[in-house]
Amino acid sequence: MTPIAFCPAPDSLRPSIACGLAALLLLTTLSPGRAQNAGPEPASGTNVFSQWFARVTKTQAEQPHWITPLVTVTPRLEEEYRFDESFQSSAGGNTLTSYGAGKGLELIPCENVEVILGVPAWQSHNKATVQDGFADDNFLLKYRLLSANEDSGNYILTAFLGATVPSGSAANTSGRYTFTPAIAGGKGWGRFDVQSTLGVSLPTDDGTAPKGPGTPLVFNTALQYKLGTSVWPEVEANYTYWANGEHEGREQLFLTPGLLFGRFSIWDRLGMTVGLGYQVAVTAKPLSYNNFILTVRFPF
Repeated sequence: MTPIAFCPAPDSLRPSIACGLAALLLLTTLSPGRAQNAGPEPASGTNVFSQWFARVTKTQAEQPHWITPLVTVTPRLEEEYRFDESFQSSAGGNTLTSYGAGKGLELIPCENVEVILGVPAWQSHNKATVQDGFADDNFLLKYRLLSANEDSGNYILTAFLGATVPSGSAANTSGRYTFTPAIAGGKGWGRFDVQSTLGVSLPTDDGTAPKGPGTPLVFNTALQYKLGTSVWPEVEANYTYWANGEHEGREQLFLTPGLLFGRFSIWDRLGMTVGLGYQVAVTAKPLSYNNFILTVRFPF
């Protein structure tokens, strides 16, 4: 395995990355308890951070307390910073290592709403003819339609709208804007839960042209079981079908066994979740054969 090389970000990306990290530090070091102990609040304003965390606590208390799967995007609303790393192999002995995997800062700015501000992944290729570089940036908006915690029904239904921006380097960008509407839901029975998403990618240009990406349909489902207080074995089915475009008529199905551990408390609201999994293609002629995934999350 090639050692991880930490590459400096281009000047255009440093401010956004710095702002994201600064926001994370501020949100995790200021809590309602600390604000209340700091003395009287200014008469002209209110404590923004205290209100923020109170809203997050209330919002998350109204939904199931499952863990976020490795690949399937959870319908639950989360507030965390997430970093994934993946090692993907495809035909011809090609491998792609993604540092960050496009994950980033997840925030709950108001009740029933979550926004994900992705940090562009650094893509490393084993082929000398393909240059390494940053991938496209991505964003996701979630709106929770229905939810009930474990005491009131143990279910959730959420609408998604994702967006990908062609901000990556020449060898690592799709070269187009893409929007991805989706619907996600989940249901739990005791220690067992199922979480699932169904969405379609819609490029803003003619993605259905012979060499375009088309409008692939993506269907992911994760089955999880909670062991003890912090161990979550799971298996996922990750399916994609291309009705048009470059891969017209093709389909790809991965089975992804995984194991997640968490949430472990670090300090006050700040916690940590870690996990790993292995995607295996079970359909003929897949675009990629397998993918080893590592994830680290810091919920707050």
